[in-house]
Amino acid sequence: MRFWKMHGLGNDYIVIDNRAQVIPEKRIKHVAAELCERRFSIGADGLLLVFPSKVADIRMRIFNSDGSEAEMCGNGIRCFSKYCYENGIVNKTTFSIETLAGIKQVWLTLQGKEVTSVRADMGAPSWSRSALPMVGEGEAINETLLVEGEPYKITCLSMGNPHCVIFTDNVSEFPVVNIGAIIEYDKFFPKRTNVVFSQVINRNEMHVRVWERGCGETLACGTGTCAAVAAANRLGKVNNKVTAHLLGGELCIEVNETIFLSGETEKVFEGTLFKEIQII
Repeated sequence: MRFWKMHGLGNDYIVIDNRAQVIPEKRIKHVAAELCERRFSIGADGLLLVFPSKVADIRMRIFNSDGSEAEMCGNGIRCFSKYCYENGIVNKTTFSIETLAGIKQVWLTLQGKEVTSVRADMGAPSWSRSALPMVGEGEAINETLLVEGEPYKITCLSMGNPHCVIFTDNVSEFPVVNIGAIIEYDKFFPKRTNVVFSQVINRNEMHVRVWERGCGETLACGTGTCAAVAAANRLGKVNNKVTAHLLGGELCIEVNETIFLSGETEKVFEGTLFKEIQII
């Protein structure tokens, strides 16, 4: 089984062309968890699989390191785009990708034949609780959530996948792991949620850390960063163009009718999987 190991700002993925169903459907979740296990396998935050599409140029499926399937991932879609172009699966520098969060458009920047960065239209955020889903009616904008008796102001939205955004004055010292793990499984989020911790530096810059559903804290999260900027923009904290600083690097976010994400993506290595994994 051939694979590429890739990352977007340290948010790393295993990418496999599954158009010929080298991994049968009933085994995908198990194989994702096996391959993503660090130190004992390839190791990654997630598995990206290429599938044919009847409604777009290509289809992307995303599986977290625990085997759960995600709707969308901003860093993942950029890695996926580079993989598809450089492997000749898609021969255009602008193309559409089918995801569980809808069809997304991407634009590639090339240096020779190599894709150096990708700009993606991430779609418009959905603010209703039902879109996440989240218990209750209407929107959750700057509301109070009690976490083990401590109040936190949260703003919740969907970028095709659920996000709970919390603003803090010092994100570097915030207990992201402890609070993120608790909120992910909070009763208000029946399908769990990503938790985004954000610090506004000025109207054009933010610091962002993300606790990803099914992964834990990652070095970067594209949809989480989009959610953080969208929430900050709605609350009047930032302008519509923001550079977000994450543990793994920088992402550029633009808020218009939809949200655009731009950033670098890299291939780390490619190889053939020899570890025996039952796929039948």
